[in-house]
Amino acid sequence: MSFKSIKDIIKYAIEKEAEAMNFYTEAGKQEKYSAGKKTFESFANEEKKHKTMLEDLDPKNVAGFNPARIADLKRSDYMVDITYKAGMSYPDILRLAMKREEKAKKFYDDCVGHVDAGGHKKLFQMLSQEEAKHKLALETLYDNLMAKGGD
Repeated sequence: MSFKSIKDIIKYAIEKEAEAMNFYTEAGKQEKYSAGKKTFESFANEEKKHKTMLEDLDPKNVAGFNPARIADLKRSDYMVDITYKAGMSYPDILRLAMKREEKAKKFYDDCVGHVDAGGHKKLFQMLSQEEAKHKLALETLYDNLMAKGGD
């Protein structure tokens, strides 16, 4: 995907964060177990914060940010893309969410390499790290779920 300006990148990122927020909101509504519901609601709130950060572009949002290395279990690296359908099983929603976070992280990593402005670069680094945290949390949930089932 190519963009003509940083404004186009930001607009696209805002759209993607809104999509992610809606996805997690829907997943939370359909989840029958309270722990899963709370997890998805929490992710929806995180994506909403990301969207707001992109809309505001306030340098204070990235002040003091120091990139950290986030572990990658690479679970999603070996999964195929699936499409969301109402009534999906919890493991399938986790698989889908992992792939979404993997792609979001890659998008922000790519953005870091294509912007010059320090504030934008730092914002994309921070968002990449946030998506990496989400991916790790989802992969951990998935691993724990599969371990209970004997995977």
